[in-house]
Amino acid sequence: MKQVKVEDLSIIDIPKITDPRGNLSVIEKDIIPFEIKRVYYLFDVPSGSYRGGHAHKELNQFLIAVSGSFDVVVKDEKNERRITLNNPSKGLLITPGVWRELENFSSGAICLVVASDVYQADDYIHDFNAYLAYKALNRN
Repeated sequence: MKQVKVEDLSIIDIPKITDPRGNLSVIEKDIIPFEIKRVYYLFDVPSGSYRGGHAHKELNQFLIAVSGSFDVVVKDEKNERRITLNNPSKGLLITPGVWRELENFSSGAICLVVASDVYQADDYIHDFNAYLAYKALNRN
């Protein structure tokens, strides 16, 4: 497994077609670097709550704030980075091996997640100490 660091994560621009009747953004195969196999969204997240709190061994995810805003806190073995998503024409690509937590949801926020695979429970690491151990065992 390639050792991904939080500074390697990138915001990807989603093409936006501006129109007086309303803007349109489209995610097609050339926008994100993986085949889309699952799409889900988080909404009505209560004030003060957080989501995530895990890492994936193999799954790629692309997160978009389609409404409102929220913070994505990403961590690796040594670093932490906070990224605010608040623009529906930009998304955060999170590659495997990065811990993520979503917090600070604004009222009405909707987080759209585009994923590279269907749900697989064994791909998740839910404990941060287990995550650190997993990263130590899988260094290249």
